[in-house]
Amino acid sequence: MELGIKVENLNFYYGENQALKNINMEILSKKVTALIGPSGCGKSTFLRTLNRMNDIIENTRYEGNILVHGQNILDKDINLIELRKNVGMVFQKANPFPKSIYENVIYGPRRYGIKDKKILDELVEKSLRGAALWEEVKDKLNKSAFDLSGGQQQRLCIARTLAAKPEIILMDEPTSALDPISTLKVEELIHELKENYTVVIVTHNMEQAGRVSDYTGFFLNGELIEFNNTEDIFYNPKSKKTEDYISGRFG
Repeated sequence: MELGIKVENLNFYYGENQALKNINMEILSKKVTALIGPSGCGKSTFLRTLNRMNDIIENTRYEGNILVHGQNILDKDINLIELRKNVGMVFQKANPFPKSIYENVIYGPRRYGIKDKKILDELVEKSLRGAALWEEVKDKLNKSAFDLSGGQQQRLCIARTLAAKPEIILMDEPTSALDPISTLKVEELIHELKENYTVVIVTHNMEQAGRVSDYTGFFLNGELIEFNNTEDIFYNPKSKKTEDYISGRFG
């Protein structure tokens, strides 16, 4: 199995506060990896280290290595625009731009220099199909993205991420603001995405982690307590802390 991301001895600091402590993890390509744990345990901070999104916060510091397809993304000379194109991100709350559906999808490709309308048109259809949204919006591509429901907006944000042609997609609680039907659609989509992409998802919903992921990492107080295939994490955890969390004794 091909390795997508290798994290080695990662420490991360907000000023003097150490948010992540000696994280080691191997994330396989074209699999779904879920990150679980109580609020404030470091899972979202860890997710954002994988495309250096934490860099937008002042006075942060990394130690260790994060290898994405063999390249250390913590190197000083890494091209962050290229990195974030290759490692896309979908946020907790749908954040479409105040533009049309079409303009939302092509925002990234246009920034990266694609001008040919035929290519952009094809990319819009392919990305919206990839986000299981094409049939719902194909006749209203010039309508505002804000006309869509919350679940559709989140899938539009996924389409916008796909249009940049990433290899890895990070999702930070992508369904926490959605109703059950929209949540189910996004979960079905995650299953489809792993045929072509490496997906890493932070979720508070343990049932969701069990449904969508191949591997699960349990975080607590900035440490990775346990990382294994999802079935073992849920039914045969090695750590008492994992077992207590999974069984609802805390968190």
